[in-house]
Amino acid sequence: MKILDRYILTSFLQTLTTVFVILFFIFILQGIWLFIADLAGKDLNLWIIIKFLLLYSPRMIPLVLPLSVLLASIMTFGSFAENYEFAAMKSAGISLKRTIKPLSIFIFFLAIISFWFANNIIPKSEFEFIKLRREIVQTKPAMAIAEGQFSQIGNTNIKVEKKSGENGEILHNVTIHIKNSNGVGNKSYIKAKDGLLTSTNTNILSLDLFDGNYYEDVTNIRKPNNPNQPFIKSYFEKNRINIDISKLNENTSNDEEVSSTTMLNINELNYTIDSLNIALNKEILSYSETATIPLQVKLITFEKDSTRIKDYNNLEAVFNHFSADDQNRVMNLAVNVFENNTSNTGLKKLYLDEQRKNINSHWIILNEKFVIAASCFLMFFIGAPLGAIIRKGGIGLPIIFAILIFIIYHFINTFGKKVAQEDGMNPIFGAWLATLVLLPLAIFLTYRATNDMNVTIDFDWLINPIKKLFVKKKKQTT
Repeated sequence: MKILDRYILTSFLQTLTTVFVILFFIFILQGIWLFIADLAGKDLNLWIIIKFLLLYSPRMIPLVLPLSVLLASIMTFGSFAENYEFAAMKSAGISLKRTIKPLSIFIFFLAIISFWFANNIIPKSEFEFIKLRREIVQTKPAMAIAEGQFSQIGNTNIKVEKKSGENGEILHNVTIHIKNSNGVGNKSYIKAKDGLLTSTNTNILSLDLFDGNYYEDVTNIRKPNNPNQPFIKSYFEKNRINIDISKLNENTSNDEEVSSTTMLNINELNYTIDSLNIALNKEILSYSETATIPLQVKLITFEKDSTRIKDYNNLEAVFNHFSADDQNRVMNLAVNVFENNTSNTGLKKLYLDEQRKNINSHWIILNEKFVIAASCFLMFFIGAPLGAIIRKGGIGLPIIFAILIFIIYHFINTFGKKVAQEDGMNPIFGAWLATLVLLPLAIFLTYRATNDMNVTIDFDWLINPIKKLFVKKKKQTT
């Protein structure tokens, strides 16, 4: 490797590593804030928290890596241009195209690694992440209940003043509010001196309450709007409440639905998509056969001697064959059949739409594994020529450009996936939409910069007035 190639590659790697570590740390902090309800006040030991974050961190790579490549490219090549290193290279007969070549090879291997990571590491980490969260709830259910505050479990709110025992299963001064079925208002209220949590490997959590009172509101039918409503009070020495563990953290349901797809690699996704398509086609074919049963088949039940009707395909002839009373019955039957078919068709359409959305989600996840690798190339060939054009290194202007470009990329990417998942566009096109939109920009910048077409962007008109303003204020203060 030549000295120049080694120097360029070393400068880029140093910047990329620094930027990646900083951004990765920021996104991990965001994850901690997102799952603060799972971690705070649950008496979790340090190893479980570290394991929790380690299993969560791989899902941040598809966001952090492209942004790191973009920012590192702008900073590195902007520093070269600002320090006139490109001018020295050009004077030695080395073009920008030759300068980008060693980094292009590095980005190629980085894209392969990112693809392998997305196809192998992220699915396994997602599986272990969901598994850990379930194990925490099943083996240590008391962790779902924090001391001194209400913890929502489905339609139940539980508050304890203190927990004791090896796993915090012994509860003291337990207060429980049970909401109505619609989730509005409290249906009943329980106050107990002590409680004991027990759990098995099932989704049922048993809570034994000791020495307490049970209160239940009673609505007066004659005066439903009367603010003074009666209630039932009863005392108990022991009372058992069974709780569905799957509702301990309702916010995890959407995450687990998404993770169930991200836990699959490419081979598993292809197999699942084929299976889902076959099942969907069978469902459509089966319903089309049952929903189009000819009405004349049902009309046979009205005819005592059905052999007298020779052509059941001629509905008018069949209808005229019946008596006036039977014709009214036939009309009512036809209306009922039509209404039932309309209702069933609407319900079936909703079901088939959900199946299509599920298939689209699998297609999107499959293509995202390739999009991650392509985004590394895309961001490099946007950032490298852009850095040479703006001629600014450091962490000032490059960060502004990187953030603006990445926000645009991330917005288009999110928009494309959401629309594709709702069957608004082809899922493959939706997954690649952001890449296709920014690809012309990468080609344009690379072409202009490598051909030295004098596309420098001068920001002195914006920066100089600000500098003069600060210099003027400094002279006035002195």
